[in-house]
Amino acid sequence: MAKGTLYLIPTVIAEQSVHKVIPDQVKDELKHIQHFLAENIRTARRYLSSLKLYDSIEALHFDVLDKDTSPELLGQLLQPIQEGHDMGILAEAGCPGVADPGTMAVQYAHQHNIKIVPLVGPSSLLLALLASGMGGQQFAFHGYLPIPAKEAEKAIRELERESTIKKQTQIFIETPYRNNVLFARLTNVLRADTVLCVALDLTGPSEQIRSLTVSQWRKESIEWPKLPAIFLFSA
Repeated sequence: MAKGTLYLIPTVIAEQSVHKVIPDQVKDELKHIQHFLAENIRTARRYLSSLKLYDSIEALHFDVLDKDTSPELLGQLLQPIQEGHDMGILAEAGCPGVADPGTMAVQYAHQHNIKIVPLVGPSSLLLALLASGMGGQQFAFHGYLPIPAKEAEKAIRELERESTIKKQTQIFIETPYRNNVLFARLTNVLRADTVLCVALDLTGPSEQIRSLTVSQWRKESIEWPKLPAIFLFSA
């Protein structure tokens, strides 16, 4: 029996943007996929329902793949592929496999000769990099900075030094309710001539993308809303 294919399925990164940012290719491929892995089954169902592709969402099969999933469970989760069914991995937001537990399933697929098909969709990291005006030849995504202030400040200084040496753009994310904490730390610790970009609510109705030097940011009084944001800097 031929194995199925593992599809990496992008989702929206802003509410109510599905018909603007999800390509027809994704919708066409989804029509034949009945088995899915997702971090949150409820939001995965809601996303697929918003595409209006299926007669019944209840007929689809979902299993959880999240940061707590044991590697030993991957064979069981991907069993439908061994039985000839195509499967899809749904990210909670954006593209699966980037800062996302879907990476585990992709690694398993490579190890077991399973075909992998990545589908095009919105990536907040790439959209922010494109719009930042910063160098795209050398960049690094660091996920979250440490929460304790001293550790965060040390990491910022080290990454600024690395940015200077390598001409490398540094990229971060933060939970929305901590946007202002991270912004304050960056503007307090970074050198005055370092360029800092904040890309807020990408593809959403409150989208803002601004790149200024730290000295320019320090002259502004800003309260960032509790919306998804990407932070980038280049020294």
